[in-house]
Amino acid sequence: MKHLTAISATALAAALVLSGCSTNSGDSEPESTMSGMDHGSMSPTTTDAAAAHNSADAMFAQMMTPHHEQAVQMSDIMLAKENLDPQVIQLAQDIKAAQGPEIKKMTDWLQAWGEPTKMSGGHEMDGMMTPEDLSTLESAQGAEASRLFLNQMIAHHEGAIKMAEEEVANGSNPEAVDLARTVVASQGAEIQKMQSLLAEL
Repeated sequence: MKHLTAISATALAAALVLSGCSTNSGDSEPESTMSGMDHGSMSPTTTDAAAAHNSADAMFAQMMTPHHEQAVQMSDIMLAKENLDPQVIQLAQDIKAAQGPEIKKMTDWLQAWGEPTKMSGGHEMDGMMTPEDLSTLESAQGAEASRLFLNQMIAHHEGAIKMAEEEVANGSNPEAVDLARTVVASQGAEIQKMQSLLAEL
């Protein structure tokens, strides 16, 4: 009986050891849990670019792009002339340098938003010159051309500022609103400069 009891005790001890090993092997459960957490963290959270704007943002870019394009055209007309005031030449160069990259930026936004790069239908834009206005600017020379350019560009800038202020008030895309604020500030400063130049001519 004592022999059997010893065997039973030995068997019990072995069972406990095996039970302990089995419990330890179960410690791999947190690893599987972590694996599940990793999988969950990989789910996409990116925002659809088309939802990152509203109709005011789209209209601002669609209207300001051709508005800027005409300002560049007017500047090119002036830069092709001779015997102009150096300050007027510098102004035309500055306008081209500022508005050229902004045209590309706004076109890129419209493409990213899935919006047409041009507005459908007829939308009047404040400050835009008529074909006759541009023809008159092309024909003018010397101080007359400078005065005409400055007067036309002041009106042009005032129209751009009005559109930009509407974007600041109604737009939702942060980059577009920021550009609109830049237009208000930079073109407002250029209007003051052009008015000073007019007084000197």
